Amino acid sequence: MDIELGRGKRARRAYGFDEVALVPGKVTINPDEIDISLRIGAVEVPIPILAAAMDGVVDPKFAIAMGRLGGLAVLNLDGINCRYDDPSAVYQEIAEAPRERVNTLLQERYRQPVRDDLIQARIAEVKAAGVLCAVSTTPAAAEHRLPLVTEAGADVYVVQGTVLTARHISSSYRQLDFSQLTRAAKMPVVVGNCVEYYTALELMATGVDGILVGVGPGAACTTRGVLGIGVPQVTATADVAQARNDHRRTGGKPVTVITDGGMRVGGDVTKALASGADAVMIGSVFASAEEAPGRGHHWGMATPDPNLPRGTRIRVGTKATLQELLLGPARVDDGSQNLVGAIKAAMGVCGARTIEEFQQTELVIAPAILTEGKLFQQAQQVGMAR
Repeated sequence: MDIELGRGKRARRAYGFDEVALVPGKVTINPDEIDISLRIGAVEVPIPILAAAMDGVVDPKFAIAMGRLGGLAVLNLDGINCRYDDPSAVYQEIAEAPRERVNTLLQERYRQPVRDDLIQARIAEVKAAGVLCAVSTTPAAAEHRLPLVTEAGADVYVVQGTVLTARHISSSYRQLDFSQLTRAAKMPVVVGNCVEYYTALELMATGVDGILVGVGPGAACTTRGVLGIGVPQVTATADVAQARNDHRRTGGKPVTVITDGGMRVGGDVTKALASGADAVMIGSVFASAEEAPGRGHHWGMATPDPNLPRGTRIRVGTKATLQELLLGPARVDDGSQNLVGAIKAAMGVCGARTIEEFQQTELVIAPAILTEGKLFQQAQQVGMAR
């Protein structure tokens, strides 16, 4: 139901992860007997978790480690790994830069042009390890880079912007034709980001294999503050998931919905899936992995924008190995480790054997879900903060 904001202006209520909870099912299932596999086009991934295409999260070594554990890491083709032969010095410089200078430094270091030979070399490095390789590019470079990444052997092609639509108006440059791109691609094409039902339907009609959901929820993204744009992730995911269902019901091909950003703990991941997502894409949690290249730092893809940065560098620290974050065993009790275990346990409690069944889980509005009965936990957290 819409709420009146003022005369002539109404808005509907939207919900984020902290405002909802899952309702247990009438039957429980052994977590060991649950299937959480993911399919993007013809590509199958054992774990429905992707690592975000951000430089502080994914480099070729991280992508290899993620692939060996059953997940899928997305390499940013516009990042420093494809601009410098040896990006380690740049990573160190970014990690050590004082806060007041870091955005300027990022803009300077990202002025170095992206090199086609480095794109192919990075993909080849990942593929040589025998794991899947996903890559991300801006819409402006998508057509040019498609033959390069195809020749190098990439498995999934992600075309990503802050907000992506099937229709774009500009008198100074040509809009990317997604229908043409998907016809030319020999691999699944995932596009994003999107938060709205009708926009998602139009993108799906172009033949894409997946859609990323989320505008501004990431820990290192400041789009919501800088531009005032965004929709909380539970509502955004549910809307795009319904577009997927309607698209499929009217004869469209299957499209994978991937909730991108805003998830800090296993409970957020399970709520994203129960809201309708087929998979999730995570950045800040993986930036804290020992294998992450950012040396305990994380910064948004739009941070190096030369005119209007919509991200910032944040300190996440180095907290655990990638295996502990994904598969456990968890060494902390805050839900930030063993994400796969959280998914399977929640699905078991809700009586879902597959992700598709889990999407039918009942949700309730529960703004007190994190505080009800947690007096001593809250006191302990306040004490630790001091």
